[in-house]
Amino acid sequence: MMMSDDTGFVLAIHGGAGTINKALMSPEKEDAYHAGLRQALDAGYKVLKQDGSAVDAVAAAVVQLEEDPLFNAGRGAVFNSAGQHEMDAAIMEGAQKRAGAITGICGPRNPVLAAKAVMEQSEHVFFAGEGATEFCHEAGLEFVDPEWFYTQARWDALQNELQRRAENLPDDGDESRKHGTVGAVACDVRGHVAAATSTGGMTAKKPGRVGDTPVIGAGTWADDQGCAVSATGHGEFFIRHAVGQEISSRMRWGRQTLQQASDELVLDILGPIGGSGGIIAVDPKRNIALPFNCSGMYRGFIREDGTFHTAIYHEEYREAPADS
Repeated sequence: MMMSDDTGFVLAIHGGAGTINKALMSPEKEDAYHAGLRQALDAGYKVLKQDGSAVDAVAAAVVQLEEDPLFNAGRGAVFNSAGQHEMDAAIMEGAQKRAGAITGICGPRNPVLAAKAVMEQSEHVFFAGEGATEFCHEAGLEFVDPEWFYTQARWDALQNELQRRAENLPDDGDESRKHGTVGAVACDVRGHVAAATSTGGMTAKKPGRVGDTPVIGAGTWADDQGCAVSATGHGEFFIRHAVGQEISSRMRWGRQTLQQASDELVLDILGPIGGSGGIIAVDPKRNIALPFNCSGMYRGFIREDGTFHTAIYHEEYREAPADS
């Protein structure tokens, strides 16, 4: 799927791939996910509508997703195997290719703002663990107690996974356990692109494991000469294939369209080798691509006309006006 508009602006978001099994998704739950996607789109749309930058728009959209406990980022993040939260985030802008990333933190209310602070307030790109937490205090970010991130659904998911492992049962194929991520990409009225991604990681991951989300060039990438990408999926595969940068390079050097490059990486390369997941991408011409190779991906986009488009499975997009 690719749509373009050489003027104005565009914002696309995802709330993770490998969605809840459709057979187990109630209409009320489905409506709640669509509402959460619209709220995130609206947060970024308001920035872009006021001629704000793409990087501020993606940050605003991701903050909203981090605040929503339905999604695996910020409040509602999954637990690692030790019953702790370890959150990752990254942000990048395409004009100068400035970037910021953090990994393994629990404390800053909005991890994406921690990544943005790294980009804007430090000479570095990537902070980890205790050093990342110390930097966030120095940057004046809001902190909350660990209990703020807790949700019963995520705790239950951890217990179920630990029990499955203890009983040596086969993998149940639950894609959502491995693909929980949120992200946003945008192109502003000046033609600059940006991307932001945030995650709690994989349910019951080993402490210290880092996925593709904070790895610049893998789960998060932005370049005005190519495109902006935010990924969600089995992170190890996305790291090995440097997915974000690879899509952008195929456009720059292979003269592929955004859709061609995105589809080849997600559908033809990652899919067959077990790298399930998806990406959202936008280029400076306001083309967008949102391919995924699993059962679904919480996703949406909005353009200057102010119409929300949201979807979960392989289905038609729901549309709603931004002022509804």
